[in-house]
Order: sequence, then structure tokens, then C-alpha cells
Amino acid sequence: MAISDPVADMLTKIRNANLAKHEKVDVTTSKLKLQIVKILKNEGYVKNFKKVTKENVNYIRIFLKYDEDQQPIIHGLKRVSTPGRRVYTGYKDMPRVFNGHGVVVVSTSSGVITGKKATDQKVGGELICTIW
Repeated sequence: MAISDPVADMLTKIRNANLAKHEKVDVTTSKLKLQIVKILKNEGYVKNFKKVTKENVNYIRIFLKYDEDQQPIIHGLKRVSTPGRRVYTGYKDMPRVFNGHGVVVVSTSSGVITGKKATDQKVGGELICTIW
């Protein structure tokens, strides 16, 4: 079975592992996925990540983060732009997630960055996903 949207598959794996309270989750690697995971780490949604190789396949191992009551830090992950419906926005119309408490991930000409950085740099792009 071929995966038509690898980013949505990664977000679903993280969401499911979070709900099942797993310590870590492995997703196959790509440049875009690695950039999204770096944003998750920098924004404090995951503990850490590392690249691993199992049976000659490269994976990103994501270590999930929970609060002191063992509740997941990530409350939601949502894919915005899909292969069948691309969503683009300019920096003036950049959406805010939960009134600034969440993060929107944007693919711009200057790389994959958060919506706040895109607005600061005055660049628009494709809305990849939202995290809260």
C-alpha cells in the first residue's frame, strides 16, 4: 500500500502514539518531515528526536513529551494543505492557532518555518499543519 500523503501519515502516527501514551514513535524520514519534527522540538512539543536506521531503512525516532499528570503536551495535530487541496497564504493573512498558543507550520521560499517567523520575515507559503 502506497502512502499518498506521508506528512499526514506522520502526524497520525504521532497523534495515535500520544493517545496511547507511548514513549516514542518511529516515522520514515524525509527532508520535510525532519523540518516539521525540528519545529516540534524547538516549540517544546516533543522531548527530542534522532535519526535511526533499521533494516536499511532510515527513520526519525520522536520522543514524546507529557506533563506531570502524564497528559500529552500535544493536544492536536491537523494537516491543512493536502495533495488534493493545497492551501497557500500570504504573511498578512497568516492564521493564528488558539489565539497564538498553537503553531502553524509553513513551507516558504526560505524553508519550513513557523507562521510567526514567516510573518516576521514577511514571507507567505503553503500551510502544512497546525499544532496545539
